[in-house]
Amino acid sequence: MQLVAAGALESMVRDIFVAAGCDDEEGGRIARELVGANLTGHDSHGVVRVPIYVDWMRSGYVHPGRDVQVVTDGGAFVVLDGQLGFGQTVASQAVELGIERARDHGTCIVALRGAGHIGRVGAYAETAIAAGLISIHFVNVAGSPLVAPFGAVERRFSTAPFTIGLPLPQRPVVLDFATSLVAEGKVQVASYGGKPLPPDALIGPDGQRSGDPHVLYGEYTSTDLRSPGGGPGAIRAFGEHKGSGLALMCELLAGALTGGGCAGPLDGDRRGIANGMLSVYLSPAHFGTQAEFERIGREYLDWVLGARPIDPGLPVLAPGDPEARTRAARLAEGVPLPVDTWAALRRTAAGLGVPA
Repeated sequence: MQLVAAGALESMVRDIFVAAGCDDEEGGRIARELVGANLTGHDSHGVVRVPIYVDWMRSGYVHPGRDVQVVTDGGAFVVLDGQLGFGQTVASQAVELGIERARDHGTCIVALRGAGHIGRVGAYAETAIAAGLISIHFVNVAGSPLVAPFGAVERRFSTAPFTIGLPLPQRPVVLDFATSLVAEGKVQVASYGGKPLPPDALIGPDGQRSGDPHVLYGEYTSTDLRSPGGGPGAIRAFGEHKGSGLALMCELLAGALTGGGCAGPLDGDRRGIANGMLSVYLSPAHFGTQAEFERIGREYLDWVLGARPIDPGLPVLAPGDPEARTRAARLAEGVPLPVDTWAALRRTAAGLGVPA
C-alpha cells in the first residue's frame, strides 16, 4: 500500500482534471468528492476512478463545464437533465435545487437523468443533512448492466445504489449501499491489488460463485483500464431475492421514471454510461414534527446502539459510524492506495504533464 496525505492527493487529482480540460472550480470539486470517498473508506468511488474518468472525457462520454437543464418544473417536483456533465457537478446542482425547494415547500422530489458518474451518493445525503433535511435517493446506471438478478447468471441490473440520510441531533445517520453484493469499484480496487472480494461476490456463466475480478473484466494487465464488459460473468445482488428486488425498484425509479433509461437492454446508439437519481427531500420543520422526530429518533437510535454486542470489543454501530471513524484515521495517517492504483494515477498524471 502507498500512503498519501489527503491534501496532497486532492491537489494532484484536481491538477489532473484541470489539465484534462475542467476549469479550476470543477476540477477541485471532482477531486474533493473522489478523495472524500477514499477518506470515508469507500475506495470504490475514490481516486481509483480518475484514469477511467479521464478516458471517458477523451471519448466524449462525459463533458466538463456542463450544467443541469430543467425539463419539467412543478415547484415541489422537478425533472432535470445532466447533459452528460460530470456527475460531481450536475448531481450537486440537483441536490442544491432539491434542498432549496424543500425549504420552501416542505418537500421536493428531484428526478435527475443523464448525469456522468455521480460518485458516492452518501455525500449528497450528508449535504441535505447539513441543511436539516431528510433525503432518500434511488440511483441507477443507464447502459451498465453488471448485476445478475436473483437466480440468474446474466447481467440485468446496474449496481443501483440506495441511500437515506437522517439529520438526528449530534448523531446523523446515513445509510448508503449498492444493491449489488459489492460495488463495481470494489471489483476494480481488488483487480489493482487492493482488498480482496468475498469469494461469492461474482457469478460465472456456469453458475459458479467467485471472488476473482477476471470473472467481471476478463483478461487484463496491471496497466490496463478495467472494462466491465470484458468478462463473461456478473456481480451478484446482495441479500439474495431482497437485494435483487430493491435493485429492480432503483432501476425503475431512477431509470424509467426519470426518463434516463435503465441498465438495459442496450441499443447501438448509446455511448458510455449515465447515472439517474430520483431524490426525495423532506423538511421535519415543515411537517410540524421536528421536535418529536429528533427526540423519538435519537432515543430509539441510542436504544438500538445500546444492545449488548456479541463481542464486547465491537459495539453496535449506526450507519455512517464506520465512515466517520475511517475519515478521522485517514486524515491523520494518510489515504492508503494499492500500489497498482497509485501507479495508474501517476501514469494518468504524467500523460497530462502533471507532476505527481
